[in-house]
Amino acid sequence: MATHRRTFPGDPQALRAVRNWIHTTLNGHPRTDDAALIVTELGTNALTHTASGDGAGAFHVTLTVSELSTTIAVTDAGQTKTAPEIQHAPLSATHGRGLAMVAALADSLTVQGDDSGRTITAELHADGHRGAHPC
Repeated sequence: MATHRRTFPGDPQALRAVRNWIHTTLNGHPRTDDAALIVTELGTNALTHTASGDGAGAFHVTLTVSELSTTIAVTDAGQTKTAPEIQHAPLSATHGRGLAMVAALADSLTVQGDDSGRTITAELHADGHRGAHPC
C-alpha cells in the first residue's frame, strides 16, 4: 500500500495542480478520473467554506493506493461552524451538489473533525464498482 501526501495553497489555481498530481500519481489506474473529480470537489469545498481559502490558507490531500482500493482524504483548515452534508439542491441552485456527486462516485464517504478542521475521506474500490453511500 502506497500513501502520498501533499499540501496545496488556499488558491483556486491549486485545484488544477491537485488534479494533475492525482493523474500523475495514479498513472492509468481505472478510477483515476473519479479520483480527480472527487479531489477537485473536496478541494473546492475546503477553499469555499473554510479558512483553507483565506490568504495564507491551505488544504492537505492524502492519497492511499492498494490493490483493493484508492482512498482520497482532504483536510481543511477549519474555522467553520457548519459540518459538510449532502444537500438536495433545487434545480435552480448554482451550488450544493458537490458532496452528493462525491458520494455517488465513492464506495464510501466519511467526515471526521470539527470546526477546527475536518477531513473528508472517499474510498474507491479498485474493481470499479460504484456505490452511493452517504456520509
